[in-house]
Amino acid sequence: MLNKTTRFRIFFATLLLMFTAAAYSADYEAVAEKLKAAMAAPGRPQADVIRDANRKPIKTLKFFGLRDNMRVVELFPGRGWYTRLLAPVLRDKGDLYIAYGTRWDEAHLLGKAPFDKVKVLGKNTKMIRLPGPGHTHGGRGMNMENADLDVSDVDMVLTFRNYHDLTPQGRLAMNKAIYKILKPGGIYGVVDHTRRHMEPDNPENGRRVDPVEAIKSVQAAGFVLVDYSTLHYRPDDELRYEVGRKTVTGNTDRFTLKFMKPLK
Repeated sequence: MLNKTTRFRIFFATLLLMFTAAAYSADYEAVAEKLKAAMAAPGRPQADVIRDANRKPIKTLKFFGLRDNMRVVELFPGRGWYTRLLAPVLRDKGDLYIAYGTRWDEAHLLGKAPFDKVKVLGKNTKMIRLPGPGHTHGGRGMNMENADLDVSDVDMVLTFRNYHDLTPQGRLAMNKAIYKILKPGGIYGVVDHTRRHMEPDNPENGRRVDPVEAIKSVQAAGFVLVDYSTLHYRPDDELRYEVGRKTVTGNTDRFTLKFMKPLK
């Protein structure tokens, strides 16, 4: 049973979101227009465009409450799918930082408009992949050394389909680092492929995460779960097969969770 302090923090966080929902919605109209322009940018790869219908970036970022004057950190940007959308939106009024696994983006994306103001964090963080079965990419996921990020008073941290890459220890280290950099009331958004609840590791589920375990691991760092979305719910994903299989890819069931750093 939750103690009185925890219940109060959850109630207060939920109440705060209710009062700010209307403001977020009104502010988001301008953000949505900037996102549409970024999605239609001439240099955007066609492979990225094809994924728009599946990833629903405009609705997803509205759910998380993105505004164009925020300071935002994107974790594990990969090959810049979301970076290509976030950078133009935040370039004039806000700030975009990318952290962890940023080598490709630094080499191929950053330094030229509209990505010229994107800043890189976590260059000294070490990713240590543990050997053994259980993960599609090989090994049992990654631990993190020196996960701390050299920034403060951030409004929002986002990670898309990367939470599964970390071990439980790696997730806790990352979540604690995120908690430190977010300002009170700041948002932490997590999207990843869904695993069956309490299902042990097997060759097919290495890139899936039990959403209950995801919630618990983020809460363990001090966050409060304030909302979830069914935007990426896929009832025809049986949660049986590896997400890269032809019969599954592009149609995986994904959980979309919104956490908040409590106000003190």
